[in-house]
Amino acid sequence: MTALVEVKGLDKVFGGVHAVEDVNFSVEAGKVYSVIGPNGAGKTTLLNLITGLYTPTKGEIRLGDESTARLTSNQLAERGMCRTFQHMQVCMNMTAIENVMLGLHLRFNSGLLATLFRLPSMRRNEALARERAAQLMDYVGCGDYLASEASAMSYGALKRLELARALAVDPKVILLDEPAAGLNATETAALEELIRKIAEQGVTVILVEHDMKLVMGISDQLLVLNYGRVLAEGTPEQISQNPDVIAAYLGG
Repeated sequence: MTALVEVKGLDKVFGGVHAVEDVNFSVEAGKVYSVIGPNGAGKTTLLNLITGLYTPTKGEIRLGDESTARLTSNQLAERGMCRTFQHMQVCMNMTAIENVMLGLHLRFNSGLLATLFRLPSMRRNEALARERAAQLMDYVGCGDYLASEASAMSYGALKRLELARALAVDPKVILLDEPAAGLNATETAALEELIRKIAEQGVTVILVEHDMKLVMGISDQLLVLNYGRVLAEGTPEQISQNPDVIAAYLGG
């Protein structure tokens, strides 16, 4: 099966320090691929490289059959790649549904003149965007907050709201940076169910996460980073039994 995301010989150097060094892996469509490792292992740097926030020092990243080397983050989003961040990026001065509508701007762009003069096309697109945003909020379990300000939502609900906004671009691949951070056990279980549902609909998920119960329960494949290099790659069962991983990360 052809890989949807492929990383070849990826390096990133900051001031002489290798944050990521010679990383290689590929992810098939509709799979949950998790990246784990100790703090400082290079996990978030890897996500930043894949999503175009950082430029690789060396190596190649491909989305489908296209190199991402000359693509900006916005262009990657247009091609179906989106992400959430370790620290939430929710606009607290907006309503919940307006936050999700922000993610729909690529699909419902009415143009400058239509926006300035409130032309019928702009009003039509705004109504469509609001309807789609409401559907996405229901999908992620935020339907009770359709009329709420973002500032009135619980932390767990805000995490799901971020996922709704990411899904608004109709992604082929979604990258999640520690989505379970700060969640209680009930919220984490709901998140696991949601990620599984997203993958079952054919969306590829690349997950960076410290919650090993979540990772082991949901992943098809895992990549273990240590000091920016690949320590191991395999299924959850293979990783949980790998002596190098146990010594470096999972614990004896």
